[in-house]
Amino acid sequence: MIKANTVSQVREQVKKWKKEGLSVGLVPTMGYLHKGHASLVDEAVRQCDKVVVSDFVNPTQFGPGEDLETYPRDFEHDCALLEAHGCHMVFHPDVSEMYTEEIATYVENISDMPKTLCGKTRPIHFRGVCTVVSKLFNIVTPDKAFFGMKDAQQLAIIRKMVTDLSFGIEIVGCPIVREDDGLAMSSRNTYLSAEERKQALVLSRAVKLGQELIAKGEHDADKITSEMKALITEMPLAKIDYVSAVDGTSLKDTKTLKNGDLVAMAVYIGKTRLIDNFTVNCDKG
Repeated sequence: MIKANTVSQVREQVKKWKKEGLSVGLVPTMGYLHKGHASLVDEAVRQCDKVVVSDFVNPTQFGPGEDLETYPRDFEHDCALLEAHGCHMVFHPDVSEMYTEEIATYVENISDMPKTLCGKTRPIHFRGVCTVVSKLFNIVTPDKAFFGMKDAQQLAIIRKMVTDLSFGIEIVGCPIVREDDGLAMSSRNTYLSAEERKQALVLSRAVKLGQELIAKGEHDADKITSEMKALITEMPLAKIDYVSAVDGTSLKDTKTLKNGDLVAMAVYIGKTRLIDNFTVNCDKG
């Protein structure tokens, strides 16, 4: 596996691959990789001839008081996982390689998409996401890019960006990967104490409850999210940021759930903010 630290290294290698007629897949990550990330790499390897994974904690998507400095990092571990799953090149740049000291150009969705859900409490987050993903698309020039459905709002915003800016890249959404007990895999799970980890399971239980209600024929978004909230608040360490039902494409609030809509949540367990969601399937719940 090639370990690249500079934009020029990546561009040179990708240019060689493309001269050979090989397809290139990109998996953008912030490192501290787990089985969820591995599933993205596996899918990229399945669909593409060569796979590039970015391993970069992107500062522009963190707001004041967020966990930029403490965000977990372990590049040696990441490389071992990536090699085991068939990654061909990891791009691990310094911040100075990705951003000038006086960066003045950002990529921003000016609709309401980044203002809802996580955007209500993280107002600059998706501007940072769109900017760094755009940069990665320009650096790697992939044929396909792979993102996890756990970050459903991010995925919808990136799909919109790719359409609006004519990137010509296929965006592949990959299913949420969960621990054996149901907790959605996240690098931030390492922040949780033993008791917090136990109470965090209420997120996946809320997902299951919402799916069960839909399977029984309930389509009223307010009723479903209210019952999910009631379940979550039974946990003394849980503080709800939001539990919302939105259109799966536009992310606009919806009152009556239909196939493809999104029911998403962000919940603080102690000081750790966790997210989870499910896509509505009125046939299966």
